[in-house]
Amino acid sequence: MARAIMVQGTMSNSGKSFLTAGLCRVFMQDGYKTAPFKAQNMALNSYITKEGLEIGRAQAMQAEACKVDPTADMNPILLKPVSHVGSQVIVNGEVRGNMKATEYYQYKKELIPEVRAAYERLNQDYDIIVIEGAGSPAEINLGEDGFVNMGMAKIAKAPVLLVGDIDRGGVFAALYGTVKLLKEEEQKRIKGLVINKFRGDLKILEPGLQMIEERVGIPVVGVVPMERLDIDDEDSLSDRLGRVHRGEGVDVAVVRLPHISNFTDFSAFERMEGVSLRYVEDPGMLEDPDVILLPGTKNTMDDLTWMRESGMEALLLKQAEKKTPIIGICGGFQMLGKTLEDPYHVEHGGSMRGMGLLDTKTVFTEAKTRTQIRGVMEQGAGLFSDWEGKEVSGYEIHMGVSENLGGCKTLIRLSDGRVDALSNEDGSVMGSYLHGLFDTAGFAEAMMKKRMRELGMDWKGWQFDLNAHKEREYDKLADLVRRSLDMKKIYEILEAGI
Repeated sequence: MARAIMVQGTMSNSGKSFLTAGLCRVFMQDGYKTAPFKAQNMALNSYITKEGLEIGRAQAMQAEACKVDPTADMNPILLKPVSHVGSQVIVNGEVRGNMKATEYYQYKKELIPEVRAAYERLNQDYDIIVIEGAGSPAEINLGEDGFVNMGMAKIAKAPVLLVGDIDRGGVFAALYGTVKLLKEEEQKRIKGLVINKFRGDLKILEPGLQMIEERVGIPVVGVVPMERLDIDDEDSLSDRLGRVHRGEGVDVAVVRLPHISNFTDFSAFERMEGVSLRYVEDPGMLEDPDVILLPGTKNTMDDLTWMRESGMEALLLKQAEKKTPIIGICGGFQMLGKTLEDPYHVEHGGSMRGMGLLDTKTVFTEAKTRTQIRGVMEQGAGLFSDWEGKEVSGYEIHMGVSENLGGCKTLIRLSDGRVDALSNEDGSVMGSYLHGLFDTAGFAEAMMKKRMRELGMDWKGWQFDLNAHKEREYDKLADLVRRSLDMKKIYEILEAGI
């Protein structure tokens, strides 16, 4: 049976995911078989396990920090927003359907046995489970917490660390208010406070630490300084999406769609010497980029409407006339075609004209394609041309099939025989369903090397080992946690349990 500890936060984006990953890495380094767990995650950034099941990207990242394979048990419920009032509900890695918030609020009680069963399976296989909460445990308007925060702590008999974000200001009020809004028995579960994202001299903070300990009767077990680490972020609150200014080198512009998903697909370009990646939401900021990336989206048809109404589509069409490379991934790939048809009302039904840059037709289907898969670049084109004959890999998450109407080149042949990537005749416009495609070792570098040659820039032979880089970053995170938290106290809390 595993021992458990839970990380909750005073608000979303307080640093729960990073602290959970850091503790996962520390416990793994200390010789414990460790797993992450988050009962319910709301995010558009998702991941497909080896079994073809869909979970939150954050839990995949945390599993990676533990050096174990991600499984659906680590995130039994994933909510993917499809509108301001509803989400696609994914349970144990498979779609249950779309629900409005009020409908899901009633339904979620039926999911408690599913959450218990997923946790129990991990409980049998691991030494330590690090549980991440969601949002804040003090959302009093949501009523009884069945399994997200304190409800999950009760199920797992887990002591809780409460994390506050000092960078936003008001951290002591946030910590105090969160604790005091909880029931007395819930307050007793909180065994340590953590202040995250601190900048400055710790001595100046010490009177505040003493005061909050006296006011709530809970010790501060650590102050984590603000430190930039290159680890996949969970959702659209990510600082990555704030990269909006053009830098030196190859200018790569990602269109920031309203329902953008899996933006971590483009992380490889952030790490490259001589490449500047930025996200463009305002059409006036697109300017004249060297490469345009059109990302995945949870609602292709709505986001294509936004592209059209905002003027972004018109700008991309002008760039296509200039032969600027345009690459679409998943929903972005679908938009590039001639037509989109939704006979089953997967999105909003009916038919829609695409951008017409690829000779394709997409039909949305009721079944979701979910798989990790490999393939071969059967025919190179455009920025993919230097990769002809070589292997690529990634994962698919989409509810639609895109058909070549005859005017596209086949680029990637998947291991199961299906065609994936397609391009126009001259290779200036390309599309693929493969998330994680650019993480294929050496592939993104080959693309940028070719573009640099076309632009007359100097390629310095820079190479990047993604796996080695991730391992270094997880180790840095573990070092940060060890320096910042009282790990002796954390282990005491873990051993004592509830």
